Amino acid sequence: MAEDPRVSAARYRSARDHDDTDAATPPSQAAQAYSAADRAAVVETAIQQAMRRGDFDNLPGAGKPLPGIGNGRHDPDWWMRRKIEREQLRGIGPVAYLLRTEDADLTERLDALGRPDEVRATVEDFNARILDARRQLLGGPPVITQPRDVDVEVAAWQERRTARAAQRTPLPESEPKRRRRRFRDASPFGRRSSTT
Repeated sequence: MAEDPRVSAARYRSARDHDDTDAATPPSQAAQAYSAADRAAVVETAIQQAMRRGDFDNLPGAGKPLPGIGNGRHDPDWWMRRKIEREQLRGIGPVAYLLRTEDADLTERLDALGRPDEVRATVEDFNARILDARRQLLGGPPVITQPRDVDVEVAAWQERRTARAAQRTPLPESEPKRRRRRFRDASPFGRRSSTT
């Protein structure tokens, strides 16, 4: 027959109360220090064994400096910026990061435009969004993207455009080749048979 549920509940309460009393008594500082030292020794042993096996040999980036360290600026949200860059996320994230990525790609976007007034309107829109982001007090990373000078960007766009046009246009040869026409007969339609 099945056990009485009241007996099972009493056993459960007894075991629970016994576990709570054990957890309530804190271990001594010597035991904590020993356990921390013991854990450090285990970790160090595991690292040494992995080094002997060669698990750390030929890792990507070995011998190279860590990216983003030593550039003179401290970015507290470096992890978010790297995630957005690594996964090439567009359109999500804080406004400051969106403006940074747009600033990096703005020259290419301007080069795709065809008229100076389009370039001027695009740069003015970009500058307006920077100023709006600086005025908002929503929190998040600071907006460090600088507005661009509209006239300078239009002039640079025009220079890049003329340089591309000069690269596409082949240089004329010094002396054009003369072509000789050979006429077999006077007919503009080719040879005629002499039988007619």
